[in-house]
Amino acid sequence: MRQSQLFGKTMRDVPAGEVASNAILLERGGFVYKSMAGVYEYLPLGLRVLERVSGIIRQEMEQIGGQEIFLAALQPRERWERTGRWKKLEDIMYQFPDHSGREIGLAPTHEEVVAQIASRFVSSYRDLPCAVFQIQGKFRDEPRAKSGVLRGREFLMKDLYSFHRDSQDLDRFYALADRAYRRIFKRCGLDPYMTEASGGTFTKEFTHEYQVLTPAGEDTIFYCAACRYAQNREVSAMQEGEACPKCRGKIASGRSVKIFLPKEWRCYTMSATIKPRERNLPMRISSASRGGLW
Repeated sequence: MRQSQLFGKTMRDVPAGEVASNAILLERGGFVYKSMAGVYEYLPLGLRVLERVSGIIRQEMEQIGGQEIFLAALQPRERWERTGRWKKLEDIMYQFPDHSGREIGLAPTHEEVVAQIASRFVSSYRDLPCAVFQIQGKFRDEPRAKSGVLRGREFLMKDLYSFHRDSQDLDRFYALADRAYRRIFKRCGLDPYMTEASGGTFTKEFTHEYQVLTPAGEDTIFYCAACRYAQNREVSAMQEGEACPKCRGKIASGRSVKIFLPKEWRCYTMSATIKPRERNLPMRISSASRGGLW
């Protein structure tokens, strides 16, 4: 196809009201079209990029045994109330009644439903471990949707869920998934820091997230370039110029973008159990999400 026939043209002028560099470049290049703050339509060039990145992710997920699924975005309130997250997520989760008055929401993540499905189909230790992933549109009611496609109200996200008989098996798969994600990042030309961060609504313990240094980032991390130890500013007591607690190198700080969030979540409250030889035991579920496939 000739470029002159392409649906979506390059623009000379900066889009009115757009402040994010990534969105300005993508709009001017004819990759995306902005509908409103935090919502972008993907044109042919932008869609080809999404498909290439999605293809890389599918290859790496299948290599570690992941099976692709596709879960519904609409979720009933009752499912989320069992875990206490309907109230906790009300600031970012789109919640509304349907025509019958039943409260439903657009899921920003899918731990609840995937654990419920697993409780029906995974009943024996012989069924474990297993892992499923999806690439799906997500919705979050972002109050500050000013970061272009990096932090929008609607975006494409890959999430991975794995189920295990014990913590040792979970740790083994965690390391396997870590290597897979590092291969994904390398193939996409990214060099992230694995960063200790807040567990948010999932856990009171530290979680890990991958952060890429960029002036356009909304996060700030403290990091050591020598050993690559890093912490998010939200949880860190480190200061720029101090000695690294791991290798005694020099701590630096920088703006960054969160590109991936692996986290462990035990689903005791959802009664997802397995039957070993002796007794029922709760399964361990780990979830990992990567948002904004740009």
